[in-house]
Amino acid sequence: MTQPSPELDRLIAGYRRFREHGWTPKLERWRELRESQEPQVMIIACSDSRVDPAQIFDVDPGEIFVVRNVAAMVPPYETTPGHHGVSAALEFAVQVLKVKEVVVMGHGMCGGCKAALTQSLKGTGPGEGGFVTDWIALLDDAREDVVKKFGTEGRTAEQAMELAGVRASIQNLRTFPFVAAKEASGELTLRGAFFAISDGVLHVLDEPTGTFAPVS
Repeated sequence: MTQPSPELDRLIAGYRRFREHGWTPKLERWRELRESQEPQVMIIACSDSRVDPAQIFDVDPGEIFVVRNVAAMVPPYETTPGHHGVSAALEFAVQVLKVKEVVVMGHGMCGGCKAALTQSLKGTGPGEGGFVTDWIALLDDAREDVVKKFGTEGRTAEQAMELAGVRASIQNLRTFPFVAAKEASGELTLRGAFFAISDGVLHVLDEPTGTFAPVS
């Protein structure tokens, strides 16, 4: 028998609210989704508990296909043996679900980006920060420019790293042949976004200028 705990109790209470307010009133929608899904947008976001894309964009079930990981990273295209979770999800979204947009959404106060900036976990082993260190090494190239301009400490440097991470992931998206081909044909659009936890404002990347502007 499952042992009760305050954490599990909160989850079960939330499930009951979902059944009452999220499932039953939208039963027809759930029936539509029973056999298939047709999301038009894929969102790549951070695993951070404060930045749930479904909540931020106030979408119904089936509207967005979401992948979340430390620092909202997309690795570059590679075919070496391994477990390529983000790449598999991207392939499925673009090739099978045929989403029309892929949005990389970074966020303020990102612990992964801060660790990439400060290198605070460098030298640690698996279980002590080593897995995180290997993952955020994807930001090493982007980090160089940030450090040159802003150093490694302070909120200005941290935010610069967070924004640089979004740009880096978009660049990596274009290394996937199937993504590049669909973007070139106009079937797919890549976008960058940034959610500021401090004030709840969403910013969208203007690629030609490289700047993020708040959504009015």
